[in-house]
Amino acid sequence: MRMTLLGTGDASGVPVYGCECVACGKARTSNIRRLPSSALLETQCERILIDTGLTDLTVRFPPGTLTRIAITHFHPDHVLGLFLLRWGCAPPLEILCPPDNEGCADLYKNPGTLKFKQLRPYEPVFVNGLSITPLPLIHSKPTFGYCFDSDGKRICYLTDTIGLPPETRSYLMKRPCDLIVFDCSYPPREKKNQNHNTINDVLQIYAESNFKQLVLTHIGHELDAWLANNKKLLPEGMIVGADGMMIE
Repeated sequence: MRMTLLGTGDASGVPVYGCECVACGKARTSNIRRLPSSALLETQCERILIDTGLTDLTVRFPPGTLTRIAITHFHPDHVLGLFLLRWGCAPPLEILCPPDNEGCADLYKNPGTLKFKQLRPYEPVFVNGLSITPLPLIHSKPTFGYCFDSDGKRICYLTDTIGLPPETRSYLMKRPCDLIVFDCSYPPREKKNQNHNTINDVLQIYAESNFKQLVLTHIGHELDAWLANNKKLLPEGMIVGADGMMIE
């Protein structure tokens, strides 16, 4: 398996519109930006896009270059790209998603070429030698992370969430992962956010887990500014994700 992080930013992205903080200034001058969090998982027979917040999907992925799409949840910054993709003349494209009957705007009412398939928690889908297991997360809308198993290797993509539900944590502890891509939006702070992790949340989860490697995603500009001076505090095996990062 190979995973490429297409975007690693939170809903605001980096740089944030109008912000002059150190992280946003650096992102503008170096052109190193964080686009909406998304990833591409590839095997010999599958090419799966995870989340569709990028608005140039029709350019990035010509017809026939994706086998399916997996949606973590229906917040706009994770599905905006579908609104253009649906009106194409390409063959139908399967969209794996959590059981959220509200969806986003009129995607269900006018799906176009999109074929939505609601999954059930912890019930895997098998496609061309790849197992895809939806893992419930803690967010303001029904949200799934995804566990991908192929040829004895396991990769998990877990965003957006604040911590992990007990059942999902138990699932992961019983099935060691070679790689976890995990939500981390904020630097250390006293007041907890209800939807996303701080770096302290992730450090605690990592210390209590058996994860081999953890890559941070859904990163906000405040965390980028904090990491500029504190990256050395991250334990070995924890990596700060970047747009375009490829992991095999």
